[in-house]
Amino acid sequence: MKKYNFSPGPAILPQVVFEEASAAVKEFAGTGFSILEISHRSAAFKEIMDEGEALIKEILHLNDDYEVLFLTGGASSQFYMSAMNLLAKDKTAAYLDTGTWSTKAIKEAKLFGNIDVVASSKDSNFNYIPKDYQLQGDTSYLHLTSNNTIFGTQIHSWPDVDVPLVCDMSSDIFSRKLPIEKFGMIYAGAQKNTGPAGVTLVVIRKDMLGKVEREIPTMLDYQTHITKKSAFNTPPVFPIYVSVLNLRWLKAHGGIEEMQKTNERKALRLYDAIDQSAYFIGTAAKEDRSMMNVCFLMNDPSREAEFLAAATEAGCESIKGHRSVGGFRASIYNAMPEEGVETLINVINNFS
Repeated sequence: MKKYNFSPGPAILPQVVFEEASAAVKEFAGTGFSILEISHRSAAFKEIMDEGEALIKEILHLNDDYEVLFLTGGASSQFYMSAMNLLAKDKTAAYLDTGTWSTKAIKEAKLFGNIDVVASSKDSNFNYIPKDYQLQGDTSYLHLTSNNTIFGTQIHSWPDVDVPLVCDMSSDIFSRKLPIEKFGMIYAGAQKNTGPAGVTLVVIRKDMLGKVEREIPTMLDYQTHITKKSAFNTPPVFPIYVSVLNLRWLKAHGGIEEMQKTNERKALRLYDAIDQSAYFIGTAAKEDRSMMNVCFLMNDPSREAEFLAAATEAGCESIKGHRSVGGFRASIYNAMPEEGVETLINVINNFS
């Protein structure tokens, strides 16, 4: 029986990526060495870094105003690095509070300057995306979390504001087209749509930097990593390599334009099955439902164990919901095949 990994992360990757990565663990690119032991300053790995940067620029349609960095520390490290590098002491950063990760980002940013939480959906356990809010006149940027893995919400309409957007896209980067001109910075932990855990992607517009007077530790200064081409210290070689393999797969399958069509089709089919069932109900506001993390409850919670057992028996793994929401969560990132979603739909229909 084929198993499908619906985990929110570390998440599913394409089978071809596993195969190519496995081969490179034994020997990488004819070097006679494993990818796990080659120098991060070798010509062979420099080619991988250059290819990764070029693929990201091509896939996201970035021009030369943007730099691409491969860092470490996960998106959580960017909660404070972004504010440390971008927020001047006489300015304000606006934050939209849409769940656990944006709440944590707000907490860290407050260490470095004035933070204005312009709106929050905490009043409804973060089951919607606030849309009506105003920015202060001295606002430098607006920070968003594009997709909320725990609560199953996603921003579908980017705010029309006069300041750059700084966005945590850990769980939906490369899943859809973006109006890239709106973004001053994008960051993402890899372990959803980019690659395995261990590398953090940062895309930053160069004019966002150089506006703060504070002393920034060398390792936490974006300019350090721009100057050193993401190799100031030893970068996470293997996670970067696997991420590049995944980016190759993404390009070969039509890039984000085709990926968006597939993701929309998968999500629509799954939400339709939930909505049409008398046993299940979606948790997020319909207009804000995530294409990546489908959260749903049972009308009769006493039968949750029964449904979970049926899903597991069908090969649908890791669909138990986060404790903050309960119920179930099906994470259907880029690499989740449509047949995996159809398998879960069949479980829902058969149970109903």
